[in-house]
Amino acid sequence: MPRVPLTYEAVIERAAELADEGGLASVSLSAVARSLAVQTPSLYGHVKDLAAMRDGVSILALKELDARSGDAIAGRGREDALRAICDAYRSYAFSHPGRWEALQRRTGEDVVRSDAAARSGRTMAAVLRGYAIRESDRVHATRLIGAFLNGFVNLEQVGAFSHSEPDVTASWDAALGRVHLLLENWGSEAAETAQERRP
Repeated sequence: MPRVPLTYEAVIERAAELADEGGLASVSLSAVARSLAVQTPSLYGHVKDLAAMRDGVSILALKELDARSGDAIAGRGREDALRAICDAYRSYAFSHPGRWEALQRRTGEDVVRSDAAARSGRTMAAVLRGYAIRESDRVHATRLIGAFLNGFVNLEQVGAFSHSEPDVTASWDAALGRVHLLLENWGSEAAETAQERRP
């Protein structure tokens, strides 16, 4: 089998594959080097260190997720768009668990400032524009959706919903419907009054 040319992209792709196979904790410089049939020092010409390599996996995951979610929401609005983007994220989490895990951590500044992160933010903003949410509140709505997604998917991945009825898909559909209603009524008088009453 011919050796894969050693490039930054090849190193990150192999790290992502190893993460999907054994979890992000299994991704080390030595493990990636072994799988590429090179010595560990050879990687330093392409990645600075382990943290940079794992951040590279995070950026790759963001790019792949945005491609999926962008296609999913095309031509959709409001609840249809919300369901489409959440379904795309959930599907990605199960098909690429290690890459998903790479997004469930405090990443480096290279990830935060990456084009991939900016594009991902714009895709979510496109979903939220279908709702009457003030621009100043969209960060809160984005965090709410992220908390719902991460919490539900992570619990599902560890089997927390597997011991009772109904099927988890029914709970997913019901929860998405409630998130939609919350977003739809975000700017309602009742919601605004409740927000103002908070200490």
